[in-house]
Amino acid sequence: MRTLAFCGAGHITAVHALAAVAARDVAVTHVASRTWEHAAARAETLGAEPCGYPDLPAGAGTVLVCTPPAQHVTDAMQALQAGAAVIIEKPITTTLDDADRLVEASDQVAGRVGYAENLAFAPTIVRARRRIGELGPLHLLDLRVEQGRPTWGDFLTEVWGGGALFDLGAHPVAVALLLAAPAVPVSVQAQLDGAPDIAVDEHAEVTITFDSGLRAHLTVSWRAGSDDERVWDLQAASDTGVLRVELSPNLALEIDGEPVPLPAPRGDLPSPKLEQMGYAPQLESLLDDFDAGRTPEMGARFGRQVLDLICAAYSSAGHGGRDEALPFAGPRDRTPLQLWTD
Repeated sequence: MRTLAFCGAGHITAVHALAAVAARDVAVTHVASRTWEHAAARAETLGAEPCGYPDLPAGAGTVLVCTPPAQHVTDAMQALQAGAAVIIEKPITTTLDDADRLVEASDQVAGRVGYAENLAFAPTIVRARRRIGELGPLHLLDLRVEQGRPTWGDFLTEVWGGGALFDLGAHPVAVALLLAAPAVPVSVQAQLDGAPDIAVDEHAEVTITFDSGLRAHLTVSWRAGSDDERVWDLQAASDTGVLRVELSPNLALEIDGEPVPLPAPRGDLPSPKLEQMGYAPQLESLLDDFDAGRTPEMGARFGRQVLDLICAAYSSAGHGGRDEALPFAGPRDRTPLQLWTD
């Protein structure tokens, strides 16, 4: 039986908890949180024990770090130094300095660091990655992620490290990198908009230029007024074909207008979205990698690459939308928000 402890007991841990319950041979043993009450409440739903952050990994083989991004490096390093593997929620950290520390630590423990980009494991995205090569060289890649503001946590405050592009935008940035590969991003431009009542950005328009000549465009927004307006989709095109993905409000994969069959969700899951959005296969895949001694594709280096691009985008917006070269050569001790506003 593989053992898992939760570092954090916030909103996202409810999703990871359901994925853990559905996973093969996985037992959640402990849950830590800032308050004993939150830890105890989440632990009770899992048949686990509450504990404090200093108690982790509490004997568990893997710690799932779901604390605010600024705490990720401290919480992950504690677990690694105690011999556990770690899975870190996105964004991987708030600064590139901290991301560098995690990459170095991952190298020292044979890659036992996973980066929780669930969409990389979503069956729709997995099949899109398999089929996109059929199109030949891409000349268009357009991704939209639009939903309402989060109503929990500290996402709208400076302490989080950034707003819509930093947190929500980590998903489309990751997918863009995966679908454009083996092309490598060489520069980024961005425009960000905020709002009078929050300290962070709530809307971003981003263009990523790759060494293949592809210019990918991303729209990331917290300005959708209701769940009915929520949109998660993408389109990729070459001279010979078009691939389209929709994750919300519907689920679809099409090539040249023809639907591509998607696997039916497992019948034993409490919600089909656990598989459709990649949470259940993500957990099993990362644990399998740790067991086999494999460095996960979704590891510390990939998480740092996503953050590197996001930091460069915030710096671009802070300098009037100028072109920022990648990898980012700017300050590594600043949060994305600071790169935009300072």
